[in-house]
Amino acid sequence: MATVTFRDETATGRPLDEFSLPGLPDRITARELVRLRVREEVARFNARPAPRFNGLVQPVEAEVELNGYRVDSGRGRIDWERQADVAERAFQRNGFLLLVGERQIEDLAEMIDLTADPVVSFVKLVRLVGG
Repeated sequence: MATVTFRDETATGRPLDEFSLPGLPDRITARELVRLRVREEVARFNARPAPRFNGLVQPVEAEVELNGYRVDSGRGRIDWERQADVAERAFQRNGFLLLVGERQIEDLAEMIDLTADPVVSFVKLVRLVGG
């Protein structure tokens, strides 16, 4: 079983946030990896709700803020499966890059060997004005 470090980075490679998740299989698809990351961050948020959610993708009915999403305190729990579906669609629309080590993953069906490089980086891409 592998321990993986999930890291959020800027486009220039500056780390923004990271957390580790132990007990993952040695080999996993990119889709499963994205969904596991989302499930974990949503579980952590739901266990300790806060006004701001700093996850991979924007929760439904949340507002974009600097470095996160403002969540209405009375809206209840975030649904991790719904968030994971949104994350998959964001990946397919190039909303973020997925890097394992120095290698970019381009297909959610791609198998990843977590024993070779247990650091997985997510780089959110920002749309340019007019583009």
